[in-house]
Amino acid sequence: MTGCYTSKYFEPGKKFSKEVLQQDYSLLRNILEKKHPALYWYTPKDSMNFYFDSLYHTITDSMTENQFGWKVLAPLTNKIHCGHTSFGMSKNWNQFIRGMRIPSFPLFVKIWGDTIVVTGGLNRADSLFKAGTLLTSINGVSNRDLVHHMLQYLPLDGYSDNVNYIRLSSNFPFYHRSIFGIHNNYRVGYIDSNGIEKTVLLPMYNPLLDTVGKQQRLLRLQKYSHQKIKREKRLGERSLEIDTSARTATLILNTFSNGESRHLHAFMKQSFKKISQQKVSHLIIDLRSNGGGDVPLYVKLSQYIRNTEFKVADTVYAVAKNLAPFSANIKQGFLNNLALCFLTKKHSDGNYHFGYWERHLYQPKTKHHFNGQVYVLTNGPTFSASTLFCNAVKGQKNVLLVGEETGGGWHGNSGIMIPDITLPNTKLRVRLPLFKIVQYNHVPKDGRGIMPDIYIPPTLEGVIKNIDRKMQAVKELILMSNKADSMKLATEN
Repeated sequence: MTGCYTSKYFEPGKKFSKEVLQQDYSLLRNILEKKHPALYWYTPKDSMNFYFDSLYHTITDSMTENQFGWKVLAPLTNKIHCGHTSFGMSKNWNQFIRGMRIPSFPLFVKIWGDTIVVTGGLNRADSLFKAGTLLTSINGVSNRDLVHHMLQYLPLDGYSDNVNYIRLSSNFPFYHRSIFGIHNNYRVGYIDSNGIEKTVLLPMYNPLLDTVGKQQRLLRLQKYSHQKIKREKRLGERSLEIDTSARTATLILNTFSNGESRHLHAFMKQSFKKISQQKVSHLIIDLRSNGGGDVPLYVKLSQYIRNTEFKVADTVYAVAKNLAPFSANIKQGFLNNLALCFLTKKHSDGNYHFGYWERHLYQPKTKHHFNGQVYVLTNGPTFSASTLFCNAVKGQKNVLLVGEETGGGWHGNSGIMIPDITLPNTKLRVRLPLFKIVQYNHVPKDGRGIMPDIYIPPTLEGVIKNIDRKMQAVKELILMSNKADSMKLATEN
């Protein structure tokens, strides 16, 4: 009953005093400085101290939860350059906002580099901005400056910002509202059909006037039963399709998390059994929406693909044996303390190493191991454990990575155990990875993600025509390979 009561009477506009916000901020800084394993990996200590101090001094007045999160915590976590260290709103805020539609910038867009292309709109009466319209500015801010500014509020591994172009593209109205606030009107620069740059004043999206949208959403909710929604969610997380005529299998894995995708271990086992039985020659593994998850699941996939033994990492360590004196502020503090105590051992470098992941050698599967040509599709959201998989197979003779740079760091990242810090006053949360991971046979630390062997960037034509250029490129390679095999067979006969 307590949770319901809190949510029912939650006040999103409540302001927290300057002193209360400073208390939360100081506690967060203290925890990060003492428990974060990679706080200074990409940002030197003197620079990190500068960011800590300067953001503290921006707390000059009271703020709402949303203001404190986006004006202070978001830019702070960005400076750490750890993709697993991000802020989240309070549980009450998330419960309050669930299903709500809020006034915002009225256009959805696709972003890469300095390019911003319209993909859809919230204002149904707007007939000016068709899908494919190029934008040049919003409220007088050029594309280049706009994107650069927004990227300063989003977490990333090292300097691999590719994941954040996808994040911005996934819900631009939300990010623009959170970072720049809500405006009654937006002055939007764009290129018209004749190639001439123009500007127009667009009204904000007002959900109170969107009665047609409400009716359509209600119909969609009525259409799907709970069972259908669960089934579609599972299919959206993983699937296997086999084209026997092209001797090609397409394996889509959007997660390595058992918590989100039940029986994923069994699914992989069954999939590779089918692939083996169907005598598939080409395997496409699509990891473009795979944000990671459980280490054993990425290991299992690697065992079906990799030809030689491997380890999870060269280095896996925490900087503390426990979370004291902050255990009460960290989710499952007691259980995490037990794990740190029993799973780690202090080494001469002063850190607490998770020796199992550093020492244990995994062997390739002998049963249903895939020995044909493998194409791994990657982009920015390829992150965390999926990046560990890409590192494990990249460079193998029969494996090609196709697409874009991964969002997850190639040299390494932080993770394994990632509890939330809950700030006592505002209840805002910040993720705290407990282990620093340096990849197996790691490359030098340059802050980049894993680079594809074949680079396929977004294009304006691809966005306008909704073409999956990465999948298209792979299927063309497979077609050429199959034709070459057929010609070789014909010549031999």
